[in-house]
Amino acid sequence: MVDARTETPSNLNFLNPLNFKFQIKKTPTVNYFIQNVNIPGLSLQQVNTSNPFVKIPYGGDHIQFDDIMINFKVDEDLKNYLELYNWIKNMGFPDNFDQYKTLADKPKTDGEGLVSDISLIVISSARNPIFEILFKDAFPVSLSSLIFDSTRPDIEYLECACTFKYTSFDINPI
Repeated sequence: MVDARTETPSNLNFLNPLNFKFQIKKTPTVNYFIQNVNIPGLSLQQVNTSNPFVKIPYGGDHIQFDDIMINFKVDEDLKNYLELYNWIKNMGFPDNFDQYKTLADKPKTDGEGLVSDISLIVISSARNPIFEILFKDAFPVSLSSLIFDSTRPDIEYLECACTFKYTSFDINPI
């Protein structure tokens, strides 16, 4: 029998935050300019059972997933910004119902519909893919503003943030 307190892990390398590949099928230009992305947290809601003295907590049956947040550099032609802008705008159909219908009529599987799967591939220190985190049925819920500022002393290229909701995610070894 192995004593778990003295067992040495087989891999002593730390996870490098620079080693990742990000992809949303619906936004190919955004994928190229990604600066950072998070693996969201999750929590399990608790259920309390009462007795005469204290409430006893038990694990619940509903998982709450935090949002996916990305930051990306904006390209000069605004292609990556417009990919997300148009996705959000068409989901909200501010001008006419056809904006939403155009997205809703497209199949989910090709990444052109209302939702798109998001893939985050984690790469090892030896530059080999080790995990794929697949976020199912994702869609953007916020896109940050772009601020043009002629008073800056140096050129700082514009960066944008986007937040996504999704139904669930899985972490699978590759």
